[in-house]
Amino acid sequence: MPRRILEGSVVSDKMDKTITVLVERRFKHPVYKKYVKKTDKYAAHDEANAYKIGDRVQIEECRPISKRKTWRVITGDEAADPKPAEKKAPAAKKAEPKKEEAKKPAAKKAEPKKAAAKKPAAKKTTKKDAE
Repeated sequence: MPRRILEGSVVSDKMDKTITVLVERRFKHPVYKKYVKKTDKYAAHDEANAYKIGDRVQIEECRPISKRKTWRVITGDEAADPKPAEKKAPAAKKAEPKKEEAKKPAAKKAEPKKAAAKKPAAKKTTKKDAE
């Protein structure tokens, strides 16, 4: 029988060699036909205590290790990307001609615009004023 593999995030690493993984799944509700999120927590075996809270891990079903621990961690953040993006050194740039503007002194800063004087609001006319 194939072993199930689930993916989730670590929510607790307080125990020795054990982490708690929160696995979220989505399914369509049979009556309401809307997608519902359901979460489950699993205790997973982490031999090296390598994973911390917030790490994204994959866990695999295994033989019972303890009363409630039947999962083990198989990968984490670093294993999710087998080939991390290698930082390439930037290619040598061609010599650019020096700009003459750089030699000139900085231009004067533009003075802030003065706020225009507010015009008095037009007087509102009412029916009594019109008569």
